[in-house]
Amino acid sequence: MSQELIQSSDAPAPIGPYSQAVRSGKTLYCSGQIALDPSTGNLVDGDAATQAEQVMKNLGAVLKAAGCEYGDVVKTTIFLVDMNDFAAVNAVYGKYFDAAKPARSTVAVAALPRGARVEIEAIART
Repeated sequence: MSQELIQSSDAPAPIGPYSQAVRSGKTLYCSGQIALDPSTGNLVDGDAATQAEQVMKNLGAVLKAAGCEYGDVVKTTIFLVDMNDFAAVNAVYGKYFDAAKPARSTVAVAALPRGARVEIEAIART
């Protein structure tokens, strides 16, 4: 099965040797997004909710580049540096997945790249 690399200039460029997303067959695997501003490459200032908003915009740009939308997402994983941010991130996340609610895991981690508070990865159908 062939693989197609997905790249969006509306999402931050990868900060390592990986693709923003890869389509394999009818499945899209989106790399984790952190709250980087696509125009500057810098982490946005703010609390976990502010960062989650940027993360979801970045994820949306990658989905759009693959011809998908939030409703096509079937699974997400949220990585949080502080589980006390769960409710704030959940409130932002819920705005993007109001009707179609994908399966999800939320994991506490010791740290994230660039000092981010939240990272979200996704799997979608294409």
